[in-house]
Amino acid sequence: MTQSTQTELPPWPPTTSPNSPFTLLDDTERQRYPGPVTRVLLPTGATAWLVSRHTEVRQLLRHPAFSSDLNRPGFPLLRPLPPETVRNSRGAFLQMDGAAHTRLRRMLTAEFMIKNVRRIEPLIHRTADEALADLAAAGPPADLVSTVALPLPSKVICHLLGVPYADHDFFQSRSRLLLDRRVPPEQLQHAAQELRAFLRSLVDAKRARPDGGEDLLGRLVRDRVEPGELEVDELVGMALLLLVAGHETTANMLGLSVLLLTRDPGRWALLRDRPELAPGMVDELLRYLSIVRTGLFRVATEDVEIGGQTIRAGDGVIALIALANRDTEVFDDPDEFDPYREAHQHVAFGFGVHQCIGQPLARAELRITLVELARRFPGLRVTADPQELTTRNDSIVFGLDTLPVTW
Repeated sequence: MTQSTQTELPPWPPTTSPNSPFTLLDDTERQRYPGPVTRVLLPTGATAWLVSRHTEVRQLLRHPAFSSDLNRPGFPLLRPLPPETVRNSRGAFLQMDGAAHTRLRRMLTAEFMIKNVRRIEPLIHRTADEALADLAAAGPPADLVSTVALPLPSKVICHLLGVPYADHDFFQSRSRLLLDRRVPPEQLQHAAQELRAFLRSLVDAKRARPDGGEDLLGRLVRDRVEPGELEVDELVGMALLLLVAGHETTANMLGLSVLLLTRDPGRWALLRDRPELAPGMVDELLRYLSIVRTGLFRVATEDVEIGGQTIRAGDGVIALIALANRDTEVFDDPDEFDPYREAHQHVAFGFGVHQCIGQPLARAELRITLVELARRFPGLRVTADPQELTTRNDSIVFGLDTLPVTW
């Protein structure tokens, strides 16, 4: 494809910011990505196929001919990655395919099963109580992001992994660098190296203990590393993935969810008066907000037809889950938030073999925290207009920097 043809393609991600933190694309921008499959131009100058309809997104994400391995030629990138970052991704099972992916994921599956997450709900409740006490002590007014949305999932994942929360400033700052598309390759590589070194030191300390410890990293050291089933570098990569994903995603969902729900006092009251609706409401929040707005990235390993378009081997593909979650063929009035909607078909956690392993934990954290917030702060309201808030438009995971609230 010639450069002159490439420049006529719509860019992805859009060069303009949405008018609302609740909207991926406005009506004008949507017309540039008609779907179900659209050729787009990436910031690197490469092209990719953007898949935006629910049926086709699910087909793509479950098809074995689409690889998650960013080492494969043609894998679509939104920014150049330093070669060392690409090579040094051992243990990052989200970037693996087939047996290599299955081997590592199976080591974690039991940890995040619904029945095991239910066992740690008392921990989530205690952590939520602490965060809400901090919110009350800080205001009114107060910043909900720094007092509740960010520390709560960070503390939970630190407890589960066995990472000292006292180091949260260090790993949170590096995590945000890894997710920021504006960060130059050298800084990105340095942040990744620092996080891996930090986690390697924790793993080494657990290996020095006779029992390894009873947290997740300690159990994996004892049950997998010492018997020779798992290499230390692989465990470090797994820990890095869980630590970053385990707090960034839920933190951003919490802030946006409070912003959305408190706009309508009736919705906020539902959480307090009818907490049994909370699980369904959480699914609707996940569908409606869809914080992974740049999409999920794959490369075709063979020719496949998706949505009437032949995608050739070596072509980059982006599953745009945010627009799939607004598909009129699946959801009635999808651009409206409906707290009573049955939204379980959403793809906010992905789909297929790479579907988010931590989704039971994320759902529990969102449900418990939102219900407790509404119960203890029934008059909670945001003191800024949504369009005035600073949003993380250049992050792989969309969210708010701050959320000023009063009550």
